Amino acid sequence: MSTQQPRLDYARLSPELFKKYLDFSMAFRMDEGLALLVDIRASQLNGCAFCLDMHVKQARLHGERELRLHHVAIWRESPLFTPQERAALAWTEALTQLAPEGVPDALYESVRQHFSDEALAQLTFRVTAINGWNRLNVAFRTVPGSKDAMFGLDQAGLG
Repeated sequence: MSTQQPRLDYARLSPELFKKYLDFSMAFRMDEGLALLVDIRASQLNGCAFCLDMHVKQARLHGERELRLHHVAIWRESPLFTPQERAALAWTEALTQLAPEGVPDALYESVRQHFSDEALAQLTFRVTAINGWNRLNVAFRTVPGSKDAMFGLDQAGLG
């Protein structure tokens, strides 16, 4: 367990901004299972223990298989993901760890084979949102599991 102490409760200190960002984050129209894979992968890359904990629990409640959750970190080597999921995970990685040259054209064209223009815009907003949440929770050291009861995540049976 981490010895780091949480820093501050940003939701309590900035409730209007928290609500607006939460509303933004809930506005996406995409498959929930795919969205959770995106959230999990970005949270892994950003080292956000709070968000990773939350989204793994949400995925389990949504019916995601445990083995697939273990394989998100190794999705390139795993046979458990569809071509569309692979495209979404590649897009998530590219936008989460922006290279100095930006997003390569080859990746963009590859991802477009699996998503309509509208779906790609939705996916991109989803990646943008989770990266923001990751940064908030890493910055203020939000404790993993500390909001489980509030979000109904204690029902996942992973406490």
